[in-house]
Amino acid sequence: MNLFDFADKYRGRYDSSITVARKYYASSSGYGAELLWAAAWLHEATGESRYLDYLATNADALGGTGWSINQFGWDVKYPGVQVLAAMFLLRRGGNAGAHANVLRRYKQKADLFACSCLGRGGANSVRRTPGGMVYHQSWNNVQFVTSAAFLLAAYADHLAAAGQAAQCPSGGSSAQPSELLAFARSQVDYILGSNPRATSYMANPSFVSCQAGYSSWYHRRSANPNLLDGATVGGPDEYDNFADERDNYEQTEATTYNNAPLMGVLARLAAGHGGGRFGHHSVAADLPAEASSSTAINRTSLPSPTPAAPEHASPIEIEQNATASWTERGKTYHRYAVTVTNRSLIKTVHELHIGISKLYGQVWGVDKARYGYVLPSGLPSLPAGKSASFVYVQAAPPADVWVTGYKLL
Repeated sequence: MNLFDFADKYRGRYDSSITVARKYYASSSGYGAELLWAAAWLHEATGESRYLDYLATNADALGGTGWSINQFGWDVKYPGVQVLAAMFLLRRGGNAGAHANVLRRYKQKADLFACSCLGRGGANSVRRTPGGMVYHQSWNNVQFVTSAAFLLAAYADHLAAAGQAAQCPSGGSSAQPSELLAFARSQVDYILGSNPRATSYMANPSFVSCQAGYSSWYHRRSANPNLLDGATVGGPDEYDNFADERDNYEQTEATTYNNAPLMGVLARLAAGHGGGRFGHHSVAADLPAEASSSTAINRTSLPSPTPAAPEHASPIEIEQNATASWTERGKTYHRYAVTVTNRSLIKTVHELHIGISKLYGQVWGVDKARYGYVLPSGLPSLPAGKSASFVYVQAAPPADVWVTGYKLL
């Protein structure tokens, strides 16, 4: 707990002091998620209200209720924070006292993460390979598969215990606990061999020792001399292809953050319906759902990727319009202008991240970042009532544009 107080007092990115790590494990999302994550787990471990107070009062400032990202990993932990906060709300039967409204906003984000994994998150939905694996990136994609499966399995149990389902933004649909657990199982099955290559991405058991190493073995064509018991490698590409070659580290490296969440979901699946803390909660039956939503308003005459939320709506409004069209070499091009407005009355938006999909042309006025697009460095924040604009040109219908994350101070 003293460590938490120290981290909160002396805030900063860890790679600002450990600069050698920046080349390999850069902190792209900052420290906000880690502080909220720590507070949530300290509340879970100690039951002390001050940690729940911290989680609630810093929800806007640290991005807990602002980020709507569809991946959970070592850098960005917002989905984990949101699921854990939603669990606190579900355990209280929706009666969370002074923090009820904030915890409901966290739950909306947790629901969106769950729905996005199932393909019901509108433009925020996660891509899948032809074989059904969730896919985010070429380098060690399995880390996001195991972490998503773990979160969905845990969330499914708590939703089932509370008699609720995850509410999706697409057409007022819902994701039942049984669906979340089934999807988590499908991802684990994929890793263990139920995939187009019929290949397990977990190494076979063996005694672990190391006498050779890089200089003696890395470039040899012989089989690996030592097997790491239970290690899970990075996995296949977006088309389910995999090259089992030692120097193909993007696909063959094994990491602790691949295996750590996998152990949790394997334990849950092994318990089935007959054992474990939540063994008495059957997730086989579908539950009634309540309609809600959790994405930023997209007020435009163009097709909207997700509808506006009826309550707890984002303070950020996106408006998109076609401002010009012309024909060149037989193709009709359109110029689209996007305006992002901070509708908050008093608070400033910081670290705004914008998601754009179905973008086939050039874009001006935003910079590419790890988690979408960000405003130019000369415009680091968006004060209350102010707007920022960017444009793009393409010979296609309008792109989907939404808010991935922000902090509100």
